Amino acid sequence: MAASDTERAQQQIDEVEALSSIYGDDWCVVDEDEKIYCIKISDCLDQPKWTLCLQVILPPGYPTAEPPIYQLNAPWLRGQDYTELANSLEEIYLQNLGESILYLWVEKIREVLVEKAQSSDPEPDIKKTTEEVDEDDGDDFLLDYQPTQEDQTKMLNYMTSESQEDEELPPIHHGNPITDRRSTFQAHLAPVVTTRQVKRVLEKLYENKKIASATHNIYAYRIYCEDKQTFLQDCEDDGETAAGGRLLHLMQILNVHNVLVVVSRWYGGILLGPDRFKHINNCARNVLVE
Repeated sequence: MAASDTERAQQQIDEVEALSSIYGDDWCVVDEDEKIYCIKISDCLDQPKWTLCLQVILPPGYPTAEPPIYQLNAPWLRGQDYTELANSLEEIYLQNLGESILYLWVEKIREVLVEKAQSSDPEPDIKKTTEEVDEDDGDDFLLDYQPTQEDQTKMLNYMTSESQEDEELPPIHHGNPITDRRSTFQAHLAPVVTTRQVKRVLEKLYENKKIASATHNIYAYRIYCEDKQTFLQDCEDDGETAAGGRLLHLMQILNVHNVLVVVSRWYGGILLGPDRFKHINNCARNVLVE
């Protein structure tokens, strides 16, 4: 017999309780209602060389009918490493269909990190692999256009027509940056009344090398359509799971419209856990209030 929603919900609660007692401070609840959790995993406790953050969202059908939605965050995790690890997690899910698998996932990731620490892999050079911007680096460090941003503006293309010359570029306001453990967050805001203007503002922002080199540029916009009396709204996480949705939610709570908010984050090599959402929302709120 298929598990009922109640049974599934109970299985999730039991699993979360077990994991939080096993992993203690390394386990954190990002959003209880949305069932978003984050686990910091490292190769050893004393002086970890390799650390990774596994972020998971438990959908209503988990564990019996749906896999967890996950994201692997580590500044050194790229290409081949990422694919191999993702394939391993996929395999564990398929071998244990219908069962709670987060513990198996965490231990598999730890195993990979321990292997990396024992093998001849050089330690991750956090300096090089994160988009941390140090004051003394000057502009030489700042990267040129990143493809992810181009993709985002392309995404908006389908909503906008070719003739955008007639759309004037709205003024862009930059909020005060917030820095915590070498990560910096800064919000940018522009009044917009069409999706074409959203696209123009994003393109303008990404012309700034510093903004284009941010680890994440999370954005959300809400436009009120007078004639239909509805809101045209959308958001983008840019690799920071659920951040765009939270930003949009904040704008809904504050009841703001005809505005685009972009929050840039430059990652500093130290995982902030759920604090990063607090900073994203705070700098967005500050810029909206201003």
